[in-house]
Amino acid sequence: MLDNGFPLATESNILKELIKPPTILRTVVNTITGSTNVGDQLPTGQLSVVPWRRTGVKYTNNEAYFDVVEEIDAIIDKSGSTITAEIQGVIDACVKLTGMPDLTLSFMNPRLLDDVSFHPCVRFKRWESERILSFIPPDGNFRLLSYHVSAQNLVAIPVYVKHNISFRDSSSLGRFEITVGPKQTMGKTVEGVMVTSQMPKSVLNMTLTPSQGTHAFDPVTKLLSWDVGKINPQKLPSLKGTVSLQAGTSKPDENPTINLQFKIQQLAISGLKVNRLDMYGEKYKPFKGIKYMTKAGKFQVRT
Repeated sequence: MLDNGFPLATESNILKELIKPPTILRTVVNTITGSTNVGDQLPTGQLSVVPWRRTGVKYTNNEAYFDVVEEIDAIIDKSGSTITAEIQGVIDACVKLTGMPDLTLSFMNPRLLDDVSFHPCVRFKRWESERILSFIPPDGNFRLLSYHVSAQNLVAIPVYVKHNISFRDSSSLGRFEITVGPKQTMGKTVEGVMVTSQMPKSVLNMTLTPSQGTHAFDPVTKLLSWDVGKINPQKLPSLKGTVSLQAGTSKPDENPTINLQFKIQQLAISGLKVNRLDMYGEKYKPFKGIKYMTKAGKFQVRT
């Protein structure tokens, strides 16, 4: 909601009080009575010192969940060294607490976080002096903060790709072999692995055998995709076979790059860990939960 061209209300739960979300029942009532979904009074939260939280919130089950989600962007060269690596992280919260709770969230290693952007509810002075997040949360789902870890030495690379892709000058056949394995995963399983690679234009077809999962090659777009699934460290997934090239063409100038998608549950790859979550200002004991997840952003291996 804008006031004289400036954003005034940006919190979804305040906007939902101003303009009620459409439901079938409301639509029917509006048609009969000629009314609209626009609320007829100013939301109570808009007049308080915490405009992002509506007043008089009541829940039978009081719970606060926090999801620490990190996306790793990396480029790995053909020898396996890291060219660039950085982590984009967010902490998403779902807070369903009665009344006006005042929360503090502390980390084991807050120094990891650089380039942090906060939700307006966070008391910035307290973060600057003590590196503790202190806030009265909005009601429901919101993004508490987003951060960036860009120091090369801090970014662990969780998976590796062994590759042997070769094209010969005189022959119309080439070799293709890749194996994917876990690297620094602190004993956690790498799952949801998907490998894609854009093949050179001169590739006609590929005859490949995966040790697990399914693969497909589109001869029109020249895109190879391999749905690997979960990586079992005892038996690493591999994809091997031959590549058919157009006869009479010279071998491709450069080898294809390999793009990876993956997920690792219960692990923040930067090593960020929540120490504790405390609540003040209310008498009840809430249920608290923290979940971690790492996934691939733009993760590219050059061959």
